[in-house]
Amino acid sequence: MAEKSEVTLRVQEAYHRDVGRGIARIDMETMRQLGMVSGDIIEIEGKGATATAVVWPGYPSEEGKGVILIDGTIRANAKVGIDDRVKVRKIQAKPAEKVTLAPTQPIRITGGEYYLQKLLEGRPVSKGQTIRVEMLGSPMTFVVTNTRPSGTVIPDRRTEITISDKPVSERIEKVPRVSYEDIGGLRREIGLVREMIELPLRHPELFQKLGIDPPKGVLLYGPPGTGKTMIAKAVASETDAHFINISGPEIMSKYYGESEKQLRDIFKEAEDNAPSIIFIDEIDSIAPKREEVTGEVERRVVAQLLSLMDGLQARGQVVVVAATNRPNAVDPALRRGGRFDREIEIGVPDKNGRLEILHVHTRGMPLAGNVNLDRFAEITHGFVGADLAALCKEAAMHALRKILPEIDIEKEIPSDILDNLQITNEDFSEALKNVEPSAMREVFVEVPNIKWEDVGGLDKVKQELRESVEWPLKYKEVFQVVNTRPPKGILIFGPPGTGKTLLAKAVANESEANFISIKGPEVLSKYVGESEKAVRETFRKARQNAPTIIFFDEIDAIAPTRGQSFDSHVTERVVSQMLTELDGLEELQNVVVLAATNRPDMVDTALLRPGRLDRLLYIAPPDEKSRVDIFKIHLKGKPIDKDVNVEDLARRTPHYVGADIEAVCREASMLAIRDHITTGMTPEQAKQNADKIKISMKHFDAALKKVKPTTSRDMMHRYEKLADEFARLTTDIEEEAEESSALKAEKKPEKEEKKKIEPKAAF
Repeated sequence: MAEKSEVTLRVQEAYHRDVGRGIARIDMETMRQLGMVSGDIIEIEGKGATATAVVWPGYPSEEGKGVILIDGTIRANAKVGIDDRVKVRKIQAKPAEKVTLAPTQPIRITGGEYYLQKLLEGRPVSKGQTIRVEMLGSPMTFVVTNTRPSGTVIPDRRTEITISDKPVSERIEKVPRVSYEDIGGLRREIGLVREMIELPLRHPELFQKLGIDPPKGVLLYGPPGTGKTMIAKAVASETDAHFINISGPEIMSKYYGESEKQLRDIFKEAEDNAPSIIFIDEIDSIAPKREEVTGEVERRVVAQLLSLMDGLQARGQVVVVAATNRPNAVDPALRRGGRFDREIEIGVPDKNGRLEILHVHTRGMPLAGNVNLDRFAEITHGFVGADLAALCKEAAMHALRKILPEIDIEKEIPSDILDNLQITNEDFSEALKNVEPSAMREVFVEVPNIKWEDVGGLDKVKQELRESVEWPLKYKEVFQVVNTRPPKGILIFGPPGTGKTLLAKAVANESEANFISIKGPEVLSKYVGESEKAVRETFRKARQNAPTIIFFDEIDAIAPTRGQSFDSHVTERVVSQMLTELDGLEELQNVVVLAATNRPDMVDTALLRPGRLDRLLYIAPPDEKSRVDIFKIHLKGKPIDKDVNVEDLARRTPHYVGADIEAVCREASMLAIRDHITTGMTPEQAKQNADKIKISMKHFDAALKKVKPTTSRDMMHRYEKLADEFARLTTDIEEEAEESSALKAEKKPEKEEKKKIEPKAAF
């Protein structure tokens, strides 16, 4: 087959891992036609401009499609967009002796030449080309103003890199501030926005052929930090459209009619420079529901916006994009066809989306070999793009703190220190302690580092909790194959001090899910409707940041049996709200409710039926073997004397629960300290001899005389009786359900006759 000198290919966006490396990916067949191998230099000819790149083989999924994968910087240099056609040819490049760069904005970088030399090594550059550099998450743009020799050159370690003090006087018309590759985890949403905005602006003839009007507006909504504004910036960078940015409150004026005039002027400017995109950020601030606002200005602004978007006058090739995190606060007249034709939710990213976002934000970072981004993508549930960007910055700052003692602020940083600066897995782990999901900031709880092995005994209960909480989150596919739904909720009950709250902490830590802890009484409010609102908000945040565990401690305080309260029936309304949230029309996905109480007889029985709090787990007082385990956990790290016999202590402590055993160990420790610190001893003397302290059996004997079990024999019997009743209640409900379904199956269809309807029995 004869080699071709050039081919025409269709432009596609690059994969995240290829961005900023100056490479173009072409399928192997096209490379053979052009007589190229990996590492050759190619010239990409677009609309009146050319760009250069290093060619690499494409991915198997693009084989035979006739596409070229290039990032936003190369697309901007060639002045092309996604789906445009470009001509590709092989060229020869010379080694660069000198490259002069000019920034597009005033900057001061100490040691910038050394950093840029490392970045540009092996990448083809030519005069007039734009280069984008990632520096601690903020992209900076340079223009190549001169090269020696002229033409396309390749810098190496011997190349002299110079940065001009003065930024380029004439701003290049298309500096790609944000490209589609800078947005991770929103591939579907970007596709929807592109077909709504790019198609009408670039190919209006398609809509004329179909005989329909192109879409006029897009409303992007979702939690803060998910990338709504970023998508609008990317669309503005990637299309040749005139872009007008309106920040909601800036158009409001105290003068009568001035706010409406500003809106009219903006739409007039957009029409004069069509095709145009008008982006309104925080639209809820200028277009709230008219029936709910008291100000006359807001009503007039909404009316003006309605007439501009869909009035008598046609607005031509002008697309309005709006963003808000409160879509229900926007006037409903704006949310109909012809105004905002499509509403696109920009939601919280899933695991794959989070991994893409982490790849985007670590693109310019010197990552160590042990950094496992897949692992951090798995454990950052509920994190939006802005949170993950903050996580990467925090990890970089943590790495920077380690080398600060070696840096003299007044002098230039030596190149060997810069070379050794790396961001490790430990830096990311430390950063994770300081960054939390922004959507859960009000309810997020830092879970203590408690693992299953820190909970003594209770093996059966731990296994039940693993199956109910951990398995549905970690082995979701298995549940789908078996076509079964995991339990929605678990009630842990038992005597005080048996470890109910401790188990909840261990579950939260081991399942690696978001954890919302609600202490029963804190939900209740003196204002009507506030208590129910608190429950609704808790479940809304849990759904938004799933997988989530909601833990209600002392649930008997907020969900007592209805009809027995003498207050203003607040708790009855809270119970009703919880019932609808747990088993209402809106499905709970990846949200597990965990509740703990030592008064299960007070909890409303409607909450305890299957489908709500499915599993009732009785935490019995520990047996002798479990008490041995609990003693070992609480004696870990203590200076124990050889005469201490843990098995003997476990035998001597029947009816003692976990909290009592902890109190015994603490009391024995205090007695040992009392023996050590004698009268008149100074703190320095006590500190010097501290390693001689030993907790012996005599200390435990004295502690056992002092600390008595908190639960009596009668109380134990009452709890065991309650556990038996609950087990019988659950079995009866399940048997009744099975019998009714069996009766329905046996019953033959009767002839049409009127049936007598009997009234249901009263409660």
